[in-house]
Order: sequence, then C-alpha cells, then structure tokens
Amino acid sequence: MSDSAQTEYVKILDKEYQVACPADERDALVQAARNLDTRMRQVRSSGTVIGLERIAVMVALNLSHELLSVQKQLQLAETGLDEDLLGRLADKLDQALK
Repeated sequence: MSDSAQTEYVKILDKEYQVACPADERDALVQAARNLDTRMRQVRSSGTVIGLERIAVMVALNLSHELLSVQKQLQLAETGLDEDLLGRLADKLDQALK
C-alpha cells in the first residue's frame, strides 16, 4: 500500500477532526478514534469530569497508564523468558558435559 498521507476525518464527542494519515494506516486511525470517542463518552457520562479538555486529559492519562503497564508486563515477560532460556541452556550444557 501507499504511504502517501491523506486527509481523514474522524468524529470524537460529536466534533469532527481533520487528520493527515498514511493510506495504509487509515483503518488503525479510525479504530483509534472510535476507541477514544468511547472512552471520552464514558468519562463524560460519569459526571465527575466536565469540559472537553479535562475529559481529554483524563482519558490521555488513563491510556498512558495502560500503555506503561503493558510495557512493564512485556519487559517482565521478556526477562522471564531470557532466564528460562538460560536455565535450559545451562541444563543442556551440564548434561552434555557429563
């Protein structure tokens, strides 16, 4: 697919935004916009946060927290896999040397 940027329009909380996006990333952009719209509507409907900017900041903080949590889990999983692999290799070396 072409990587040339195209103008896409997404709607978030009933406001339309114009976004430059590579053609092959259009589906991801639409999915991200829907996810953001859903999350912002959830925060708005909770009634605890008022104002578009504040709602956006709360959602951004939640998304950032989720991203950091996933990155930490991946890092722990990779470290665990490395330790498991090293352990298996050490066992194989021990067996080969016997």
